[in-house]
Amino acid sequence: MRAFIAVPILMVMLTGRSCRPSNAESPFSYTIQKSVVAGNGAVVSAHPLASRVGVEILKQGGNAVDAAIAVQLALAVVYPGAGNIGGGGFMVAHLQDGRNIAIDYREAAPAAASRDMYLDSSGNPVMSLSQRGHLSAGVPGTVAGLFASLKYGSLPFENLIRPAIELAEKGFAITASEANGLNRLQEDFKRYNSSKTAFEKESGWNTNDTLLQPELAETLKRIRDNGQKGFYEGETARLIVEEMKKGNGIITRDDLMNYAAKERTPVVFDYKGYTLVSMPLPSSGGIIIEQCLKMIENKGIEQMGFHSADAVQLMVEAERRAYADRAEYMGDPDFYKAPVARLVEADYLEKRMADFVPGKAGSSESVKAGQFPKESEETTHISIADKWGNMVAVTTTLNDHYGSRTVVSGAGFVLNDEMDDFSVKPGVPNMYGAIGTEANAIVPGKRMLSSMTPTIILKENTPFLVVGTPGGTTIPTSVFQSIVNVIDFKLSPSDAVNKPKFHHQWLPDEVFVEEDFPAATLDSLRQMGYKITPRGKIGRTEMIKIKKEGQEYRLEAVADHRGDDAAEGY
Repeated sequence: MRAFIAVPILMVMLTGRSCRPSNAESPFSYTIQKSVVAGNGAVVSAHPLASRVGVEILKQGGNAVDAAIAVQLALAVVYPGAGNIGGGGFMVAHLQDGRNIAIDYREAAPAAASRDMYLDSSGNPVMSLSQRGHLSAGVPGTVAGLFASLKYGSLPFENLIRPAIELAEKGFAITASEANGLNRLQEDFKRYNSSKTAFEKESGWNTNDTLLQPELAETLKRIRDNGQKGFYEGETARLIVEEMKKGNGIITRDDLMNYAAKERTPVVFDYKGYTLVSMPLPSSGGIIIEQCLKMIENKGIEQMGFHSADAVQLMVEAERRAYADRAEYMGDPDFYKAPVARLVEADYLEKRMADFVPGKAGSSESVKAGQFPKESEETTHISIADKWGNMVAVTTTLNDHYGSRTVVSGAGFVLNDEMDDFSVKPGVPNMYGAIGTEANAIVPGKRMLSSMTPTIILKENTPFLVVGTPGGTTIPTSVFQSIVNVIDFKLSPSDAVNKPKFHHQWLPDEVFVEEDFPAATLDSLRQMGYKITPRGKIGRTEMIKIKKEGQEYRLEAVADHRGDDAAEGY
């Protein structure tokens, strides 16, 4: 039976209107709106249909956590290049009762994984094995994460998964960018799959074609009927294990049954009167933004001006030092004792910036990881706020676009290629150029280091901002810049999200900039001695700014212009 159908339908439209889409819109005719102002709830995600699902859950009386679960499930259908049930992620939330929570459902190394599993007989890394195909997949964590967060919601799980099942079963219209992405990967889908997938189409995909995913619909129904066991045990688990055997993968039934999401203690710190809540290890993101913000806090950046050469230089040098520390010290805290407390101490960060010289480029050859006594790009983000003061930031990933490019035959979902986020070999960069050491070496059951940075900000204990982005190693720097844009430069949420961004990650020693970055600033940075490298779009930031007016909230939600991202609210 064919796994897809392509029919001409009404054009998917792009609009910047701040009004809510009409009820007449359907999965086959819908608009993409980039901003909305709402009073009851707001959702920003990578796809308009998923954002609409989240708002509908809020309208049913669900809270922000309910909406986050439903949006993740919907994204697994309508945004399969990064939305997923075959990958993993992190959730950070601030609840109306004042609790801050962090849930880790990052993928894990299978029991049969080993430190040198991607090295050849001469000890050289074979990066194709860690980045494509069955062997690149870690044990998926997303479904376990959904059920770990369910206790913080209020609606039955059946209500939350129903929209995703309908979208998979009845189909939806793909956007131009989705069609282009599918067309680019047709050969990979054929190469890494033994049976035809829903994503293959001999004549090529076009905008507004209908994508049907009947196998995925059945997998979602098993999760609906059997809960977490509907994925990690039974028929779906059998299909995953059978798929592993086809391509020398190593995920077993025991790996699936033994996987568990974990609640972590979130990273919480103050910056200029604001309280930031972000993700701890195995995400490096929360630590990096804490380091970066504290390194610039007393430097008067707010006086330098947005996109000024002085401000960009200061932020680049903070990023350089934070990423050097990331490479040396950060990994799964269950397997490696990272010196987290020392990494964010004021005196340590002051020493890290002691050799910073305004107007003169630093050097990653001389800037190494900090020293002290040892103690030790394809993602998607969701920002949600509700009328009760709950805020949720979720970032999930398959790692690369469509992950391993391997679809579980009979189950219809894409497996991650997250094993590449380990240090395949100490000192060898992964697909995002990130360097790692023994702290992030492969160990059975270990979770690979991540850059995902779902972040929430409070002002005087009142909800203020929900922010996050995809983008591999550019995630922490994009979140860092977005925060500085709002707090220090007083930019509107739209400008904070959409203005050109830059990125530095220690190695390579280059300042990456979007192509529309101000030329005068780049000229000044070159004169300081920086190597400037233009590149494509950096991230797709989703932001909600919240202002309390009496007993109610004013929610200003913005979706990044860099993709099909959409904001919805009511």
